[in-house]
Amino acid sequence: MPKNDRSELCDCRMIHQESIDRAREQALPDETVEGLAALFKGLADPGRVRILHALRRGEMCVCDLAAFLGVSESAVSHQLRMLRQLRLVANRRDGAVLYYRLRDGIVERLFSLGMEFV
Repeated sequence: MPKNDRSELCDCRMIHQESIDRAREQALPDETVEGLAALFKGLADPGRVRILHALRRGEMCVCDLAAFLGVSESAVSHQLRMLRQLRLVANRRDGAVLYYRLRDGIVERLFSLGMEFV
């Protein structure tokens, strides 16, 4: 914040204990906060967002995702590993081919809500 920019600060110092108490009563458990932070961190990469968007239309294999994104299969696999750890995507093997898809409808809703927000 610039030195003289006070637009985000109160003009007087006053503690409203009721507001603090209410916020503490409704505070999220640390485990939930950490999970949300990890989720948003996972969505903070443009490549992962592009992968999720592509998977909204149906499952794709790593080779197809790499060709779509114009990056190596190794780079896509790295991004998919993170998305899988966050439980945003699931995979299935068909012979030598590994296919990825959105894990469930919640991911679709989360993505749609994010697009609505921006």
